[in-house]
Amino acid sequence: MAPPHIAPRRTAPGTADRLDRDRQAAPQVFERLRDMIISLELPPGSPLSRAALAGQFGVSSTPIRDALMRLEEEGLVEVFPQYATVVSRVDVRLAQQAHFLRQAVELEIVRGLALHHDDAFMAELNATIARQQQFAKAGDFEQFMAADNEFHARLYAATDKQDLWSLVRSRSGHIDRLRRMHLPSPGKAQDIVRHHKLIVKAIGAGEPEEAQKHLRTHLSGTLSELARIRARYPEYLSN
Repeated sequence: MAPPHIAPRRTAPGTADRLDRDRQAAPQVFERLRDMIISLELPPGSPLSRAALAGQFGVSSTPIRDALMRLEEEGLVEVFPQYATVVSRVDVRLAQQAHFLRQAVELEIVRGLALHHDDAFMAELNATIARQQQFAKAGDFEQFMAADNEFHARLYAATDKQDLWSLVRSRSGHIDRLRRMHLPSPGKAQDIVRHHKLIVKAIGAGEPEEAQKHLRTHLSGTLSELARIRARYPEYLSN
């Protein structure tokens, strides 16, 4: 049985999940499997059969192998040669390191934006927040998380730091899974929206210290509840 508030797997192994034939297969398989792992649709400990995945996505074994290698590099799967490949448990130490990296980068980003920004950018941020509010009301946590990522990606793009966003994202698989476990908690989604509004308000008012203060509070919310998350999902965390 799936843990409380975590959606069960939507696509059974062997069910067609066809890819865009105009694009390379391996990156698409990687992104879809990564999304399923982050959303806990594929929870920690889930076995990943290369043959079943090849049938599911309608591809040969090579793109599956390449996608699994990338997931292993991000620490999201464990490969046991000649035996099995499974979704890794959440490594709290790696989650803490990812949080440290992201906070260090984004504190400087919001500071710079508070000093230099334009109205069009502020409108984009507010539109993203409005979508988040809609997803929160609907209880659509997957779309809510996508909008959350969009909000932060816009901060990086506005300061020409897109490559850093890619780096941060590649290191965030473990902390993102903790956030997904924490998100259904009462009031959590509303807190995220509130924090985003406060960050945007401080940026718009040209107050870098306030923007940094609200960002620090925002990013620290999940790790501050680590004990409760561990108690609820003990089988999902490795340490």
